[in-house]
Amino acid sequence: MLKLHDIKVRHDGRTTLDIDHLEIAGDQFTVILGHNGSGKSTLMNLIARQTEPATGALQLDDRPLDAYSSRDFAQRVAFLPQRLPEVAGLTVRELVRLGRFPWRGLLGRWRPEDLDAVEKAMRETDVLQYADHLADTLSGGERQRAWIAMLLAQASPLILLDEPTSALDLSHQYDLMHLLRGLNQTARLGIVAILHDVNLTTRYADRIIALKQGRVYFDGTPDELLSGSLLSGLYEIDIQLIQQPGAARPVAVVAP
Repeated sequence: MLKLHDIKVRHDGRTTLDIDHLEIAGDQFTVILGHNGSGKSTLMNLIARQTEPATGALQLDDRPLDAYSSRDFAQRVAFLPQRLPEVAGLTVRELVRLGRFPWRGLLGRWRPEDLDAVEKAMRETDVLQYADHLADTLSGGERQRAWIAMLLAQASPLILLDEPTSALDLSHQYDLMHLLRGLNQTARLGIVAILHDVNLTTRYADRIIALKQGRVYFDGTPDELLSGSLLSGLYEIDIQLIQQPGAARPVAVVAP
């Protein structure tokens, strides 16, 4: 479990994130929502150890976040940033193999369990068929699955994803979210993802944390978020809910 206490992050003299207390479970699918500039990426970068707060404390499993070595932290938390690193010349298999670095080190020998983890990760994300293809020649959806496979090979129980669907078309967005939800439920992986789409979020998330102006505006379940007045206040635009025949939940739309 991740815990944040009395967190403040400042940039250019302005407080960009202000959180008194927040806990994120290690076995749920948690989505962070909010408009641009609300503090979503700042929060994600904090819990991924990409930045540090001006004040406050962060803990992972009741241990200070900065007490973990880089290798120990990577064995517990896998992070995929919004802007993916360049992987020119790497095949999908070579990309996925990078996920074993926290366990092998730079010069460690490859063991059968390392090879098994790589094969299993590619199989679970349905990219095994592209194992010998160059990763940067794949389509957007296929490439995103290859990166997810790398995170799975890392075998960390918690996965952090900064806007994983932002560069995907609608079909691939739902495909990826279905994959992530399946991994959360079958492999019991904890997943924390930043998303922008309210309807995509309420379909797949267990818990939603919505930020506004650097503060927690909402923290609860998808059903609790689906309130026209609450969503309108979050995004400062008139949002209505429409119930579709046969749908489990209403759909949020911008009022005409």
